[in-house]
Amino acid sequence: MGKRAVAAFFELRQYKIQPGKMAEWLECMEKEIIPFQVGKGMVITGSFRGETDESVYVWIRRFESEEQRVQLYKDVYESDFWKNTIAPRIPALLDRSGTVVQRIVPTSRSVAQ
Repeated sequence: MGKRAVAAFFELRQYKIQPGKMAEWLECMEKEIIPFQVGKGMVITGSFRGETDESVYVWIRRFESEEQRVQLYKDVYESDFWKNTIAPRIPALLDRSGTVVQRIVPTSRSVAQ
């Protein structure tokens, strides 16, 4: 089987939420972060919390190309809103030492492409 041409790819991001902060994190993600990022052009394909582990939060973003990812990162993370409103609140909600980011590509039979 030949090598599959990679078009779109996904970014799976797993975070470790600070103890007792899941409800606050979910409110921040669902009311601020996700709408803001979608407004900048990000495609968020999923947002999940651990069923039994209150420290687990996972979300998935889709990018058409590396060039698009670079531009969207710039548009989001270099914005005044992100730097002044969102970023200062994150350390109280996330344990950054538990962050895992993995780029993944769909297999040929995956519904998500």
